[in-house]
Amino acid sequence: MNDKTLRTIRSFVRREGRLTIGQEKALQQGWPKFGLTLEQGLIDLTSVFKREAPCIIEIGFGMGQSLAEMAQNQPDNNYIGIEVHRPGVGCLLKAILDQHLSNIRIYDQDAVEVLKQCIPDNSLAGVQLFFPDPWHKKRHHKRRLVQPEFVKLIWQKLAHNGFFHLATDWEPYAEHMMEVLSKDPGFSNSAGANQFIPRPESRPLTKFEQRGQKLGHGVWDLLFIKTA
Repeated sequence: MNDKTLRTIRSFVRREGRLTIGQEKALQQGWPKFGLTLEQGLIDLTSVFKREAPCIIEIGFGMGQSLAEMAQNQPDNNYIGIEVHRPGVGCLLKAILDQHLSNIRIYDQDAVEVLKQCIPDNSLAGVQLFFPDPWHKKRHHKRRLVQPEFVKLIWQKLAHNGFFHLATDWEPYAEHMMEVLSKDPGFSNSAGANQFIPRPESRPLTKFEQRGQKLGHGVWDLLFIKTA
């Protein structure tokens, strides 16, 4: 897969959905302060957050509850959330406003383009990718976000010893993630070769995950560190 392919094959389907009154209001009030755009180009993280602090990006934050909880529990970190589902963006903005959080910023664009155009190289303390679309059908596997070229892009944006934390409830995708990350010479598996990690306390247990546990579904977490 070349750079052009990475740009054009979408790993997501943009689902607008219907906004609640609260989400619409949060978008109107919160986006001017907490929203970021591709048009801004390469950003200066210190200027964006008005402080120097470790910055962590979460790709695909869904409805944003777990990201808001992480930001509240770890106020010394800065967080950038990326999500194309507009109700999710509205929901996170509502949480930011309700909880008076100042350490989150949001993009509502393709994560690959955000990383390429807006995030400085060697600048991130971590990247989080939790429960991305596994694209179950074999003919759709090329749409999976975790591919060698994407992993190289993550590596480029992470600072030395920065982390890439992934989680999925689809075992074949977990195995695919493990294979792709393990083959990249710039990363080291924090748990040892081909080993998954228990869910760290820093990753909140979502309602989605709780429902899956009751149904006996497994969840696989991977934590790789930029070492080269």
